[in-house]
Amino acid sequence: MIATANSDDKCVGEASLGRLLNIGALEVKKVVQEHQAWRLVSCMWLHAGAFHVLANMLSLLFVGIRLEQEFGFVRVGLLYVISGIGGSLLSSLFVRNTISVGASGALFGLLGAMLSELLVNWTIYENKLESLLSLLLIILINMAVGILPHVDNFAHLGGFITGFLLGFVLLIRPQFGYINKKKAPGYIITSSKSKYKAYQCVFLIVSVILLTVGFAVGLVLLLGGVDGNDHCSWCHYLSCVPTPLWTCEARCTSSQYENQLNLTCMQNHKSKFYMLDGGTSPSQIQKLCAELCH
Repeated sequence: MIATANSDDKCVGEASLGRLLNIGALEVKKVVQEHQAWRLVSCMWLHAGAFHVLANMLSLLFVGIRLEQEFGFVRVGLLYVISGIGGSLLSSLFVRNTISVGASGALFGLLGAMLSELLVNWTIYENKLESLLSLLLIILINMAVGILPHVDNFAHLGGFITGFLLGFVLLIRPQFGYINKKKAPGYIITSSKSKYKAYQCVFLIVSVILLTVGFAVGLVLLLGGVDGNDHCSWCHYLSCVPTPLWTCEARCTSSQYENQLNLTCMQNHKSKFYMLDGGTSPSQIQKLCAELCH
C-alpha cells in the first residue's frame, strides 16, 4: 500500500524564514551568488512545521518500507538522497523567488524508483499489468496534486525523474534461474543463465548516461544564473494550472492605515507603500501585488 507523497514544501511562514535560511533552506540567490550549492542537499532535511514533518514521514513510511525491506537501507538511502538533490536542482532552475524546504522530491524519487524497478525486473513479476496500472494511477494522483497553487511540482518532477532513472541502476535484480556458482560450492551446474538480460543492461547504461549528463548540465545552468522560465514559456503550467477554483497569481500580505496601503510580496519579500485616493477592490490590490512581485 502506498500513501500519497505530496506536501506543501514551499509554504514557509515568515516567522521561521530567517531561521530556516540560516540552517540550510534553499534560496536560489544564495546558491548562485554566494556559491552555497550545499543548500541543494540541506533543504530536504528541513520542514516548515510539525504537520509538514508528520506528512512527509508518513509518506516515507508507506512508500519506502517495501523498498528498504527488499533492497536494503544503503541502496534505498542513496536513492532517497540523490532524488532529493535532483528535485532541488530542477526546482531551483524554475522556482526562483521562494524559500524551499521539504523532502517531497526525495519521496517522489521513491515512487519513480518503484516504477523503474517493476520495468527492469519485469520477467520475475506475476500480475505484471495489474501492478503497473495500480502504480501508474498512484503516480498520476500524486502528480495531479502538484498543479495546485503554492505546491512546488518542479521538485516533485525532478525527484521523480531522478528516482526513475536510479531505479534502473540501484534496484536491478538477477533474472530468474540465475545461480551464483561461488555460493553453490560442491554442486555441479551443467547450465546456467547470465545474471542480467540484455534489456536490463541497456536500461542501466542509458540511465547512468542520462543521470550524469542531466546533473552536470543542470548544475552548470544553475550556477551560471540561468532562469529556466526564460527558455520555456509554458513550463510554469507544470507547477500550477489556473482554474475557476483557484488562481496561480502572486500572493501578498497587506495592511492598511487610513489611506495608506502596505503590500509585501510573499515570493520575493519586497514591500511597498501605496497612497490611496479612495477605497480599493480586491482586484485592484491583486493587480498591485502582481506588479510588486514581477
